[in-house]
Amino acid sequence: MPAVTETDIKAYPLRSRGKVRDIYELSPESLLIVTTDRISAYDVIMPDPIPQKGVILNQITLFWMDMFRDMIPNHLLATETGDFPAGLAPYADMLAGRAVVARKARPLPIECIVRGFITGSGLKDYRKTGTVCGHALPAGLVESDILPEPLFTPSTKAELGAHDENITLAKAKDLLGTELCAQVEATSLAMYAKARDYARERGIIIADTKFEFGLTDDGLILIDEVLTPDSSRFWPAAGYAPGKSQPSFDKQYLRDWLTSIGFSKQPPAPNLPADVVEKTREKYLKAYEVLTGKKLG
Repeated sequence: MPAVTETDIKAYPLRSRGKVRDIYELSPESLLIVTTDRISAYDVIMPDPIPQKGVILNQITLFWMDMFRDMIPNHLLATETGDFPAGLAPYADMLAGRAVVARKARPLPIECIVRGFITGSGLKDYRKTGTVCGHALPAGLVESDILPEPLFTPSTKAELGAHDENITLAKAKDLLGTELCAQVEATSLAMYAKARDYARERGIIIADTKFEFGLTDDGLILIDEVLTPDSSRFWPAAGYAPGKSQPSFDKQYLRDWLTSIGFSKQPPAPNLPADVVEKTREKYLKAYEVLTGKKLG
């Protein structure tokens, strides 16, 4: 299966092209969301795709959305190309496994991040202030430590190429209103807890993750991607040891390679060697297989 770096679907207008997803307007009520094989790091899109990555991300998202269907509705209207509008039939081979028809929603202006372990930007904040997004934490925590309890740490949504910024819960309440903020906080924490326990039984630690929600006339729904290697940190439970960074099933391998060559974190990004592409693909594929218990294709 050839990699899909960019789509060009003439039958419908392109609404947006993000770091990974191409989104088309199908109707006043629905969108086509195509998960490509593009990969970004440090908010910079790499010039080389990771074959099958889009299919892996989409299928992982479908797996989790099904698991959470009793907790919150989601945006899915159709997941198989045979159920897509007739105008997409010429593109069926390209879209198979990597596209969904989704209900339109008004995306919330925040990203709903849940942290179960201290790492990344949370660790940087903690080292400076002893807090993470306004949450006071015990002294003496080290890198990759499990937190006393998972934290809801929302962030702003940055434009393409810019960086999201962590915000306090008080700021999130200002943006959403107290009631809606409480709903997304409770839902995010509940989904994380369920996924964390499920994954841990299969040898994966979910260190942190990001959820996105939208509003419809019927209320709050889950949208976008869910608990993928792009939106989460997945660590192998075997060998987990606080006090250092952990090996991962996500794109940290790619970030580490970019750091090793002195990448400036600004475009243009370098071409990826074949072994880096393949190793990254293997990590995404491993996460899919362990979490779902299935083989791809």
